[in-house]
Amino acid sequence: MEYKDYYKILGVDKNADEKEIKKAYRRLARQHHPDVNPGDKAAEARFKEINEANEVLSDPEKRRKYEELGRNYQRWQQTGGQPGGFDWSQWTEGGQPGGVRVEYGDLNDLFGGSGFSDFFEAIFGGMGGGSRRAAQATAQPRDLEHEVEITLEEAFHGAQRLMEIDGRRLEVKIPAGVKTGSRVRMAGEGLPGGKAGPRGDIYLRIKVLPHATFERQGDHLHCEIPADLFAALLGGEVRVPTLSGTVALRIPAGTQSGRIFRLAGQGMPKLRTPQEHGDLYVKIRVMLPEALSEKERNLVREWAALRGVSR
Repeated sequence: MEYKDYYKILGVDKNADEKEIKKAYRRLARQHHPDVNPGDKAAEARFKEINEANEVLSDPEKRRKYEELGRNYQRWQQTGGQPGGFDWSQWTEGGQPGGVRVEYGDLNDLFGGSGFSDFFEAIFGGMGGGSRRAAQATAQPRDLEHEVEITLEEAFHGAQRLMEIDGRRLEVKIPAGVKTGSRVRMAGEGLPGGKAGPRGDIYLRIKVLPHATFERQGDHLHCEIPADLFAALLGGEVRVPTLSGTVALRIPAGTQSGRIFRLAGQGMPKLRTPQEHGDLYVKIRVMLPEALSEKERNLVREWAALRGVSR
């Protein structure tokens, strides 16, 4: 049976206090959680190790027994002990490996079985009393993740959603400025590790739907608007839609089709500083008049002649 170095697994010093152990555990568990690494067997194995180490080091009685075992194991190594030759019998439950199986709620739900190594089962198996209820009471809380679709207008103004999660109706506030891929955290609204345990968090993964008028690039917006021939030739105002209302854009005489104008501060709010906005870039598309009358055609011919163009 292989000795497990739980301090090394969590990356903490042997003198680490309860707060340091909890902090290290939560950081590593979130990093290697199967929900974050779907189908990754290496992450799954690492997650099991992390939970097992936390189960021992966060329990004063288990930690005391583990440290006593560790001191004996080190002395045995220092005297030239060979791999596989350590006498485990005095440390295992009932004098033999196996003991009483302890089921750990979070790991059991994720992987089936107890989720613990042979080392843990042999040394600490009986310390849980074989009670699933007792193990679940100390199980770690579980986070949940859901995808939420919102419109660009909702991303601009902020939004609310009523969601049914784990039999509870929750009102979710989505802040202005979120992008596709943004995650909104709902602290303490996830699943409990056991019936008496604290709840984890809910993370909402945001997906902003495409918009008919605007294309988003970061905090900036882009759109294309029509301008009539006369405004383009002589200069004039064109009406530009924005997500906060329509504004007037004055274009100069001789504006070519495809020219882009920047409207400062008319883009998306910035997520962390929503009072600040990106810009709106407006591309002009010059529209030619249709169905000209004969008089209009003659005037255009005269104009073309003045410009030296024969038609």
